Amino acid sequence: MEECIMKNIINLFDELNWEKADNYPDGTLKKTLRDENSAKTILLKLPKGFKMDSHSHVTTEQHLVLKGAYASEEVTYPSGSYRIISAHENHGPFESKNGALILVIWDPYKPAE
Repeated sequence: MEECIMKNIINLFDELNWEKADNYPDGTLKKTLRDENSAKTILLKLPKGFKMDSHSHVTTEQHLVLKGAYASEEVTYPSGSYRIISAHENHGPFESKNGALILVIWDPYKPAE
């Protein structure tokens, strides 16, 4: 049986390695879990009163709400919600009244051939 060894162990809930999330509203923090070959995985900590305009990305984006909730496009995504957003799909606006902790994953970018 092949043994699986994790390269890095990161505690999602500790207070280490948080940094200001650029391109997000003030008070938003991120913890980078993966950033390689244009693929990215972060924890995003939304502050109380978070609001962000609609936008899109060149890759598919996935959300897993770990704590709290956020609302977007007249739908509320509470703790335990999973959402996948296709590349180039406009999504938002977003808001979180009481804050949230979201695992966000962006697929690697693959230019059109």
